[in-house]
Amino acid sequence: MTDQKLTRSTDAVSTDTAVMRALKKIRVPATQRNRELGLLVFAIVVYGAAVSLVQLGATGAIETGFLILAGIPAVLALVTHVVLRLRARDADPFVLPIATVLTGLGIAMIYRIDLADQASGWDATGHRQIAWAVIAMVAALAVLIFVRNYRVLFRYTYLSGLIGILLLLLPFVPGLGTDQNADVWVSLGFVSFQPGELAKICLAIFFAGYLVRTRESLTSTGTRFLFMTWPRARELGPVLIIWLVSLGIIVLQRDLGTGLLIFGMFVAMLYVATGKTSWVVIGLVLVASGAFLASRVLPYVNGRFANWLSAFDPEVIDRDGGSYQLVQGIFGLSHGGLFGTGLGQGRPYITPLSQSDYIVPSLGEELGLVGLFAILALYMVFTSRGIRIGLAGQDDFGKLLATGFSFTIALQVFIMVGGVTRVIPLTGLTTPFLAAGGSSLIANWIIVAFLLRISDAVRSRPRVVIG
Repeated sequence: MTDQKLTRSTDAVSTDTAVMRALKKIRVPATQRNRELGLLVFAIVVYGAAVSLVQLGATGAIETGFLILAGIPAVLALVTHVVLRLRARDADPFVLPIATVLTGLGIAMIYRIDLADQASGWDATGHRQIAWAVIAMVAALAVLIFVRNYRVLFRYTYLSGLIGILLLLLPFVPGLGTDQNADVWVSLGFVSFQPGELAKICLAIFFAGYLVRTRESLTSTGTRFLFMTWPRARELGPVLIIWLVSLGIIVLQRDLGTGLLIFGMFVAMLYVATGKTSWVVIGLVLVASGAFLASRVLPYVNGRFANWLSAFDPEVIDRDGGSYQLVQGIFGLSHGGLFGTGLGQGRPYITPLSQSDYIVPSLGEELGLVGLFAILALYMVFTSRGIRIGLAGQDDFGKLLATGFSFTIALQVFIMVGGVTRVIPLTGLTTPFLAAGGSSLIANWIIVAFLLRISDAVRSRPRVVIG
């Protein structure tokens, strides 16, 4: 009897202890959120300091009106943090601060170009970028609040694919497409946007759902050759179809960047789903062959390659659509040197489209090589956290979705930074979070929201821990 009483007493004590631990976990703010708050405050300080230094360097005075306006995205970042404390307590603490500081640095540099152009009000790109940042962060908040379980997206795999294709075809609808160098813009009269930026999110959902459903057939035993297992011929169908779709984007829309981005995202997710290195090799061969064919057949692609290979040739510089812009960006990076000219004290505005396509050389000129490496390190941490979220996931759909989103950001950064530094030919993509453009900013902040939602689901599982 005494032993039974002791056992019951011990069980009661352990039960009470478990209850107290659960109550303490509810009452005490999560450690991850406290870490995020500290990083977020630091990111906001960097953002505010960048805008202030731009004003001091360019005009010698602080304009409080723009500082107050620029503070709206900072307030929304803090609101997002509060929502995460309530709705996603275990979300990754690094994703939100990195996205905030990158967006802030982009706004500061775009504002710096506006000061040089003496643009003000709604005509200033910096004011519009702040408005787009507000819309993008509100969209991210909506995803966090209303998409409580990202796994429901698995039900809409093929619908997401259809929406993604329709978004890519939207610029060809009469009355919607605009007269640009590439058929990627849609005009609604009061606003223009790139539907391809939103299409990449829909296609990532489609690729993840499709690969979960077909992974067994894609991972079936193939032929062993050169230390790799190669897929059978009948399994090459999905890769060839996506490759042809990418070529169609390059040919019909004259958009080299989006075609490379979509195909690269699919190959990366295919590798994660199957674990076969041979898929990566096949993807690289298809990319190389597609680029070679496009450079021979399509004049605008051939011009991009000529600008890349002979950038400093005077004939190439002076011709219409030549390498003048590329050369100016390289000279700007050279002018910045190791530590830069200082915010507001360089001449990045000399380069055409310095606030959008060439935002990286603009930042490199005024922040220097050290500052540019710091920005690239932020992208690297963002990507690594996203991939880590995916690899720690227990369901295949979430794993592929997080990996696909993270690789998309990384590939987009590589394509843009590689293009403006002559590592690869220049394409028409935007640098995530930094470059001027509303559709890109909205799409990337939605990706941030999905990564936060997936990481919260991963961390809340007791068997999975992310350090």
